[in-house]
Amino acid sequence: MIRKIIKIDEGKCNGCGECAAACHEGAIEMVNGKAKLTREDYCDGLGDCLPACPTNAISFEEMEAPAYNEAAVLAAKKDAAPLPCGCPGSNSKTIHRQVCDTSQPAAPISSRLAQWPVQIKLVPVNAPYFDGANLLVAADCTAYAYGNFHNEFMKNHITLVGCPKLDSVDYSEKLTAIIAGNNIKSVTVVRMEVPCCGGIEHAVKQALLRSGKFIPWRIVTVSTDGRILD
Repeated sequence: MIRKIIKIDEGKCNGCGECAAACHEGAIEMVNGKAKLTREDYCDGLGDCLPACPTNAISFEEMEAPAYNEAAVLAAKKDAAPLPCGCPGSNSKTIHRQVCDTSQPAAPISSRLAQWPVQIKLVPVNAPYFDGANLLVAADCTAYAYGNFHNEFMKNHITLVGCPKLDSVDYSEKLTAIIAGNNIKSVTVVRMEVPCCGGIEHAVKQALLRSGKFIPWRIVTVSTDGRILD
């Protein structure tokens, strides 16, 4: 069948492995220091790996490929072996973020904040840091609920935060102006599982549609007890 699937430019790939870690389906593996799409039937075509790639080596392509096999993906995740410390395997889509026992205290995490201000209502739509940016749009509570928020989401991103319930506004107009008026490379939305967070997800989706641009994007949901749900 002809469908949308990722394509990896081996010449651009620097072997960092970020795309393989970002692929929830386990379709990408590192082979001889390069990222490879080893299972086309595991690739769902949503592109979670695109914003993770620091060299823009990944793109979408319409091509002949087997249909996405969700049953096989779920079976592979179920069979994934746990890590030696007892933490879940890394290809589990619902990841319980556990810390393995260690005799040494954890090193403090440095801030990954790349710009100021961060509130959606306050940020200027034409700020120079939007040029070529990987954009993170996050609900306020996510940084408190998810302990490794700075390293996993804010790193190498321009961060915008807000709460549609407390602000009582529709962010879509502001976000449309930012996306349409700047060279945004990707958009990641991090929201809480609670219903009121649907407002920030809806605003980003509307902004992407209104901008008229095709930009890789993904939605990440955090549970109230600090787990990544999808």
